[in-house]
Amino acid sequence: MLVLHRAERSTTLASALGDVLATPLSDPFAREVVAVPAKGVERWLTQRLSTALGARPGVGDGVAANIDFPSPARLVDECLAAATGVSADDDPWHSSRVLWALLRVVDDCLGEPWCAVLAKHLGHGRPDGDPDDHRPGRRYATASHLTELFRSYAAQRPAMLVDWAAGRDTDGASGPLDDDLLWQAELWRRLRARIGGPAPAERLDSACARLREEPGRVELPGRLSLFGPTRLATDQIAVLAALSVNRDVHLWLPHPSPALWSSLSTADGVLARADDHTALSVAHPLLSSLARDVRELESRLTRLDVEDLHHAGPPPSDSLLGCLQADVRDDRAPALAECTADASVQVHACHGPARQVEVLRECLLHLFEDDPTLEPRDVLVMCPDVESYAPLIRAAFGQDVLGHPGHRLRVRLADRALHQTNPVLAVVSGLLELADARVTASQILDLSAAAPVRRRFRFGDDDLERIREWVSATGARWGIGPRQRAAFGLGDFPQNTFTTALDRILLGAAADESAGEWLALALPLDDVDSNDIDLTGRLAEFVDRLDVALRGLAGPQSVADWSSALTRALDLLVDVGAADTWQLAQAGRELGAATEHGGDTVLRLSDVRAMLATRLAGRPTRANFRTGELTVCTMVPMRSVPHRVVVLLGLDDEVFPRGVSVDGDDVLARNPLLGERDPRSEDRQLLLDAVMSASEKLLLFYTGADPVTGMSRPPAIPLSELLDAVAATVGSDALPGIVTRHPLQPFDARNFRPERPFSFDRAALAGARAAQHPPEPEPAFLRSPLVPPTPGDVDLAELVAFLVHPTQAFLRQRLGLRVPDVDEDLADALDVAPDPLARWDLGQRMLVARLSGTEPADFRAAEWRRGTLPPFKLGEAVLGDIEHAVESLVAVSGSVHVGRAETVDVDVDLGNGRRLTGTVGGVHGSVIASTTYSRLGPKHRLTAWAQLLAVAASDRDGDTDWTAVTTGRGSYSRPAWRSTLTAPENALEELVRLVELRDLGLHAPLPIATGASAAYAERRFGGSSMEDAIEAARKEWSSDFGDARDRHITYVYGASPGIDVLGDAVTIENYARQLWAPLLAAETVAQP
Repeated sequence: MLVLHRAERSTTLASALGDVLATPLSDPFAREVVAVPAKGVERWLTQRLSTALGARPGVGDGVAANIDFPSPARLVDECLAAATGVSADDDPWHSSRVLWALLRVVDDCLGEPWCAVLAKHLGHGRPDGDPDDHRPGRRYATASHLTELFRSYAAQRPAMLVDWAAGRDTDGASGPLDDDLLWQAELWRRLRARIGGPAPAERLDSACARLREEPGRVELPGRLSLFGPTRLATDQIAVLAALSVNRDVHLWLPHPSPALWSSLSTADGVLARADDHTALSVAHPLLSSLARDVRELESRLTRLDVEDLHHAGPPPSDSLLGCLQADVRDDRAPALAECTADASVQVHACHGPARQVEVLRECLLHLFEDDPTLEPRDVLVMCPDVESYAPLIRAAFGQDVLGHPGHRLRVRLADRALHQTNPVLAVVSGLLELADARVTASQILDLSAAAPVRRRFRFGDDDLERIREWVSATGARWGIGPRQRAAFGLGDFPQNTFTTALDRILLGAAADESAGEWLALALPLDDVDSNDIDLTGRLAEFVDRLDVALRGLAGPQSVADWSSALTRALDLLVDVGAADTWQLAQAGRELGAATEHGGDTVLRLSDVRAMLATRLAGRPTRANFRTGELTVCTMVPMRSVPHRVVVLLGLDDEVFPRGVSVDGDDVLARNPLLGERDPRSEDRQLLLDAVMSASEKLLLFYTGADPVTGMSRPPAIPLSELLDAVAATVGSDALPGIVTRHPLQPFDARNFRPERPFSFDRAALAGARAAQHPPEPEPAFLRSPLVPPTPGDVDLAELVAFLVHPTQAFLRQRLGLRVPDVDEDLADALDVAPDPLARWDLGQRMLVARLSGTEPADFRAAEWRRGTLPPFKLGEAVLGDIEHAVESLVAVSGSVHVGRAETVDVDVDLGNGRRLTGTVGGVHGSVIASTTYSRLGPKHRLTAWAQLLAVAASDRDGDTDWTAVTTGRGSYSRPAWRSTLTAPENALEELVRLVELRDLGLHAPLPIATGASAAYAERRFGGSSMEDAIEAARKEWSSDFGDARDRHITYVYGASPGIDVLGDAVTIENYARQLWAPLLAAETVAQP
């Protein structure tokens, strides 16, 4: 007997199911069978039954045991296997085997005329070497898609496959197959011939007849149930009908409206969906627009010999949600009734997904605050796109940071993709992406940071940061080595590969660059010390093993070889702790299941990616539901499962309902019949199920405004239809009280209205309070000067650093602060033209090398090995341009860089027990010579001035006429520019003045900016007025590379400071005079 149980709520059905199961089966050892559509339903139903089966009255201390919960598909497959005598493991038509057989059929038939459509789609006959030909990558994906189509045909329209097998090209709905789809019928026949034997669709009728005539063929109890379906395929209905002849088959159907069930008439014969006009006879608009799935299921079930039982549940509450549910239940058109707008139905329009999650957190906290009996397990959050929202939810809940009470809520995310929950499978996905990629520096660093890889090679946080520094310093950009680069046409350019970078790092552990030696293409990297030797070895092993792994992932090759290559790659690269061994076990299972029946079928890399993408997609597991935590899942696993609070998150127009375009290859989509699957209709039914399963609150969230432009966005169409029904129930005037449009920022003052603040975020409250007041002037960096430091000896290098940049020196030398520069991302592309900073760096290295006697050819060889040059002719051009400028500087500097440069020790008695010590390099006789590839600027002149004074003051004999000659690049028509400083007779006095200036600058930041003060001094002491000098200083201060953009200046004086922060004109002149007047008096600047 086939018994159909209906109720508006699943709790009513579960109670009735418990009453049925309370009657024991005739065999005390037989297991009850209750088929469920999803794991979440299984967990909920088990918990629900455990409060009824074997429980004492009113206590709920029962137990639910000895019950099998298969899926409907598994139940039907097992019944068909028992009826036909072909087990699923041996069935050649099992989906895991059909796919590989279909691949072979496609390969064999691509050249035949009937297969022209498929051949064109796959790019058959196009040259394999065509770099723009990506179509061969469709091969596995196309075969998988066709396999799914054939499975869909077998389940939903088996008569069509029976006709195809008999040579009749029909659409299974009493019509001919469209001409552009005839190739599918022939492909099916070729597949059938290869497999040999009737397909499941052909065996269906005979199997059902055997189930009716020989009930003992299937090991099922005398009673079985199917709980919670909203759609049943044709083969499932046929098998259930056959089983019901000799068994009690109970269908437990959550149906929103008994009135709708009673009002619909049963259609005879096969009915096309286009001919179904039941939506027009429905009174309630939600039943018309959202309930097509259950209407069609009713139409199909009522044709059977079925006993129909309706289980009445408790009436809905008198809230707005209850009124809406009552109207749906009674199929009554919404009308202004006694119920008023309340918080039982809430719609929240937000600025984007991140803001939706923030608002959700605040809403939940209000619910828990208002109702102490409400617990997280009473709340269900469903989201159409859980993968996109998962990181946002993780950030908003359960972090236990910032003191926000929402972080104390424990959240369980279900339905995550396997590569998101299993780091080992994430490594597999990453390796498949790298297999034919350029393998960039950032990709390798990302892989090295993956938890299983870190454990395998013992990479700590400091190790990864050190590796990042080496990668940047060695110029590694992309490509492991020349072999891998050859695929991109650059096999003969080994620079900037990881092999070359590793050679530099390894050689740097034993040698340094200054020796001017290199090994093959390896120039030693200076930045490797003895403590790094172990890390260099582990890094080299990682890159070497990665190279081996990626070589194994080159296709095409057989499926068996792919499986071995992936397994070997994991053996080479990953390791897990004892608590995480499940990750390796799961990865092994997934790889084995994906490749189990592939055998010697040849696949390309893109085919393998497509194969594993299906295996690694998100799917629910029983353990992730009903754990006592707040559950977040997709729309399917917990459909119709009642909760006190149901939340639908992310109901945006572009994702809900699913934007599935009509598949032009799907025969069923051309003329769909009643009951056949439609994803968009399924999503609409899911929304209605959610409305009916909420017992107290229904919260809906969508993006109501663009987070960037603020432009208004409409809700998803099904949500708009729900809002229309709500408006018709309580009146349009009440709708603004139901739909809340939230501000963009959490610190908006509207979130903290005194009568009932919306937000629980104390940090946002502080921001809102601050925003209510006019911006306060930024406080001074120091309220008062610091206590003077204890006078002591002075290091010459620190004095020079102070003169060159007083503000930076104060931060570093007095406060111990380093203002970090912008952390630039690693470069992943080869340079076509170096940026200005890279050109300067190259020019400075070349200049230093040439002045030290290095031949141009030797420098060129070293520089190519350094990896700083663009490839081939581009690099030659860069070297040529810079070499021309460098040789000009070398030529004009030859007169001062005479002989071998010496280093002079400096030791000056400053008086009062203080001394200045240090060293000065680049001394040629009585000349301190310095040549720079930079344009001659204030910092070079100040450096030379301080060194000159120190050397002159420490010359005890006083019989040497010391000079400092600094040469730099000129501008425009001047290739070079030179500053010549002559040591004054009172060098010691001037040096003491500079030391005293530094002492003063360590009390508080001095109002001296190197560039602006130099511009002022040169104008002012050159005879210009104070106004002209200030204008020159202001222009220099605000120029593109001026002092106002210096990170140390902005750290002390704030963003975009004006020159007025240094003080008035008198102050600027005072300090400029102290710093620059003696220098300018002793300096001659001219073209050499």
